[in-house]
Amino acid sequence: MGRELSLLDGRSLSLRPLGISGPSEAGPSSWRLAGGPLRFSRVEAVVRRGEAIITRAILAPHELEAWAESKGLAAELASRLSALTSARADFAGLSLRRPVVMGIINATPDSFSDGGDHFDTARAIDGGLAMWEAGAGILDVGGESTRPGAAPVPLEEELRRVIPVIKGLVAKGARVSIDTRHGAVMAAALEAGAAIINDVTAFTGDPRSLAVAAKSTTPVILMHMLGDPQTMQKDPSYSEAALDIHDYLEARVIACEEAGIERARICLDPGIGFGKTLAHNMQIMEQLAIFHDLGCPVLLGASRKSFISKISSAPAKERLAGSLAAALAGAARGVQIYRVHDVRETVQALAVWQKIATSPAIIGDDSRNLQNSGE
Repeated sequence: MGRELSLLDGRSLSLRPLGISGPSEAGPSSWRLAGGPLRFSRVEAVVRRGEAIITRAILAPHELEAWAESKGLAAELASRLSALTSARADFAGLSLRRPVVMGIINATPDSFSDGGDHFDTARAIDGGLAMWEAGAGILDVGGESTRPGAAPVPLEEELRRVIPVIKGLVAKGARVSIDTRHGAVMAAALEAGAAIINDVTAFTGDPRSLAVAAKSTTPVILMHMLGDPQTMQKDPSYSEAALDIHDYLEARVIACEEAGIERARICLDPGIGFGKTLAHNMQIMEQLAIFHDLGCPVLLGASRKSFISKISSAPAKERLAGSLAAALAGAARGVQIYRVHDVRETVQALAVWQKIATSPAIIGDDSRNLQNSGE
């Protein structure tokens, strides 16, 4: 997969899975979503040229071949459908057959919900290890706040904040990602033992960053952000948020491949809250499954985001329930990785969700055992 996922005449194709369900509810004519436990029975196929929609159709499996032939899209649709249904490779040594939780460690004084909580190195390490023990598969360490309006941090200060934390966590056996948009910080973090690069600018914020990632064998996370933290919430505008971000991330995946970063090393984050209104965020959340047709794992970072308070009026540290609701909405759309503040609660919620989603419709002898046990 690669450039063949983009059409050659200026058009772009996307496939959004619809009718997503667990295996016990799926009919015989359905596809497996990203090789995981969920299946889908229809797709919304959208063909655009730039931001203009040329055609849009909701199609069942038996309709796809004829539709693609009529539009001259047979080869492109086959490639896109393969990307949408194929199992994802392990990411940084983690199997994606089960949801992966990434714990947030903001070694900053000014992050939007936990600024100062992990600003001290020892507290950051202790907090990270507690998340690791609670079931986090990744600990995401950042030293520069990217909340709306945040000012840039000098390079030396960002390094001072994150490198000791990374070293302390890695020394205890934790898997660490570095949350930065600066190539020099990425390079120093990798040398300190970081196993993943997480860039909110998708390697557009620093001309050196893409080369640093390509030179390594490290998995990367590409996030969408409109503008920068100081400007991103100043009247953000999209033609269609989910489609625009989908096409942006595809372009960044292709740029990474051209630089030598294999698609199997790439994870995608649509960037909830980063240059989006409440309406944009809700559209992206509802259409999260569209990003699977790029053939990469999908990460959701909705924990404690301000859209929760816009719906429920909850202050930042009282958004656990809304954060869990968002995580479960992501799970129902096949998201593989969840970046969260509340690790223990999210791990539990996702474990219960997956057990329900993958349980058979007919239990058989087990049902009698449950009745006899009083459960």
